[in-house]
Amino acid sequence: MTRLAAVDCGTNSIRLLIAAVDPRGRVRDVHREMRIVRLGEGVDATGKLGEEALARTRDALEDYVALMVSEGVEKVRMVATSATRDAANRAEFFAMTSELLGKVQPGVSAEAITGEEEAALSFAGAIADLDQHAGPFCVVDLGGGSTEFVVGDAEHGVKSAISTQMGCVRLTERIMRADPATATEVEIARDYVRGQLSNVIAALPMGEVRTVVGCAGTFTTLSALAQGLEAYDAASIHGSELNFSALRLITSALIEEPASGRAANPVIHPGRADVIGSGSVIVEEIMDMAEQYTHAHSFVVSEKDILDGMIAGMSNPA
Repeated sequence: MTRLAAVDCGTNSIRLLIAAVDPRGRVRDVHREMRIVRLGEGVDATGKLGEEALARTRDALEDYVALMVSEGVEKVRMVATSATRDAANRAEFFAMTSELLGKVQPGVSAEAITGEEEAALSFAGAIADLDQHAGPFCVVDLGGGSTEFVVGDAEHGVKSAISTQMGCVRLTERIMRADPATATEVEIARDYVRGQLSNVIAALPMGEVRTVVGCAGTFTTLSALAQGLEAYDAASIHGSELNFSALRLITSALIEEPASGRAANPVIHPGRADVIGSGSVIVEEIMDMAEQYTHAHSFVVSEKDILDGMIAGMSNPA
């Protein structure tokens, strides 16, 4: 079996998937891992990736590369999203990734993909295990610096996609700075998110959507909370359904709770505790949009996302 690896480096986290692919193209997960590195910390204010953020990211990637080598990975792809697209010193980041990834596959470096490319990869991964008759789907990939929306179905793939400049870290750093955020900050954040969502409504055929799929850390954490899990359990989260009405009770409480209270919950990663309030504001506004413009009244949560889409692309390059 061929061993492949995918790395997704976003504004908030860096994630790894090592997979084994058999000659028939069947994929088996070997290892998944996520670390909060906050690569995009302060980029909004300074326009540059911070030295400490780069060091945290390097440390995580060094560990990932060591694991790839020990697992016999033959081919690796790494994508970098919102934070690196916006940074003036992104060359320093890409040189670091080239140095490290070259130990696995010479000549490989991280790729700065567009929001639209990110959305298409996320779509392919997110719907892979879902009921294909439940489409058309709108996959929502809520990140730290940006959120991608992509509409499509299993038969025809992506129909249209858009990347919006809103994410849980971006909103926290720009607007919801108090802990917990003040009522005024929350309202300003909502106005900003609604403005971003107006672009989604204008660009995508939301009226065709039957199922809204949420992927990435905010959605998976909300699923764990909704299910009352005592520890994070990917198998329980993948494919779970979050009813909008019930979910609003959870998001409302998270917005009002300080980060210390959120961090005390075992299913909320300590590195996500200070930004999931902002993520909850985004989720609430997406729910309002979905109720008004789509046929959905719940989210289906997918543990699979851009990493799985990247592995699929490497497995079937045609």
